[in-house]
Amino acid sequence: MAYDVIVVGSGPGGYVAAIRASQLGYKTAIVEKESLGGICLNWGCIPTKALIKSAQVLEYISHAQDYGIIAGESKADFNAVIKRSRGVADKMSKGIQFLMKKNKIEVLMGMGKLNAKKEVEVTGADGKTTAYAAKHVILATGGRARQLPNLPIDGKKIIGYREAMNMPTQPKSMIVVGSGAIGVEFAYVYNSLGTKVTIVEFMPRIVPVEDEDISKELEKVYKKKGMTIMTNASVEKVEAKGAGVVATVKTADGTVQLEADVVLSAVGVSSNIENIGLETLGIKTEKDKVTVDKYYNTNVAGVYAIGDIVPGQALAHVAMKEAVICIEAIANKEGKYHHVPEPLDYGNVPGCTYCSPEIASVGMTEKQAKEAGYEVKVGKFPFSASGKASAAGANEGFVKVVFDAKYGEWLGTHMIGANVTEIIAETVTARKLETTWAEQLDTIFPHPTMSEAVKDAIEVALGEAIHL
Repeated sequence: MAYDVIVVGSGPGGYVAAIRASQLGYKTAIVEKESLGGICLNWGCIPTKALIKSAQVLEYISHAQDYGIIAGESKADFNAVIKRSRGVADKMSKGIQFLMKKNKIEVLMGMGKLNAKKEVEVTGADGKTTAYAAKHVILATGGRARQLPNLPIDGKKIIGYREAMNMPTQPKSMIVVGSGAIGVEFAYVYNSLGTKVTIVEFMPRIVPVEDEDISKELEKVYKKKGMTIMTNASVEKVEAKGAGVVATVKTADGTVQLEADVVLSAVGVSSNIENIGLETLGIKTEKDKVTVDKYYNTNVAGVYAIGDIVPGQALAHVAMKEAVICIEAIANKEGKYHHVPEPLDYGNVPGCTYCSPEIASVGMTEKQAKEAGYEVKVGKFPFSASGKASAAGANEGFVKVVFDAKYGEWLGTHMIGANVTEIIAETVTARKLETTWAEQLDTIFPHPTMSEAVKDAIEVALGEAIHL
């Protein structure tokens, strides 16, 4: 059986590549070993947001009196929270099934692997293998939870994100190892539902990829919520003790032992590049990533790679854009698309963390800008001074902007607060259009909104603050 395009993996990169290929007139098939939508829709982006929303609703009810509302005693039905999250994920996965049918994309269920003929061999659940030929093969096999040698995930005492989303009972205590997006999101969920949470982070501060001011603010908020934060710390070993575990944690002040019901390992993501035929065809890799050019060609003609398995941010929206660029570049060469797509600017990719308060950022941090040699103007506007934030009872956090002092170039924005993930796109668009601070201040921001804090932060940077 032959196709024009076969996509291996149906996560955000894979299914978008398949749909765009079909739109451009290619006979397309997609290979998936588990569930359409990949990790993002089934075990990542979407179901975690459902869990977070349940935690937020519980917080709203718990603080109803702050809004003049009298509500009865509230508590979480843990199994119902998990059930709702799984239901949301199932609905989204069914949505991808609909899109495959709508776009006449053949779904090949099974494990996909390249063979020496550059065909894709698909091994189904019954063990039967079928080979499919295609002129173009796009690898979009995604990632999985990274495992540390001294912290092997067993699914019971030491769990990863998948187990954390589908636990049979709520733990009374949890140690979260790693404070990136996955770690702090689950820390928020379980803490809000009543679990005692301790975060252990190897780096000097939590959410270490963010601006230092963001890290300080989140740590302050999390400690206020009752979480224990341990930075410059590492889990050396975990031993079973009764129904729980004892974790030996090395800190700057010595070694301590922590007891908990469960340990959540959230130390990053590893690429799924094993057993997909890379070695068979001699496809180059470096540091757990497939080597590609700006249009996602590998060193083997007709084979491409996108998403978490290539260098760049391991984010769903990055994979989606890479997918479109990849297939449109193919189509342009073959006369099926009218122009050469613009390569992705990885320096202008927004990052969002959906803890509470949310974190959103794009571009350089203040430290990175200074290290790059810029003389900077920095403005920071707290949501405590925002009318909309005060009305919403969401005063935590701030917006921080970083500009080049000489030309007014917008170098970066860093936000922490309620719903800030919804307003970061403004900075992304402005930076894409090479907007300066002057053009932003000539733009009307609606009042009252959380988004006008961006304008206020720019005014602070220029020493022209009105509302602070």
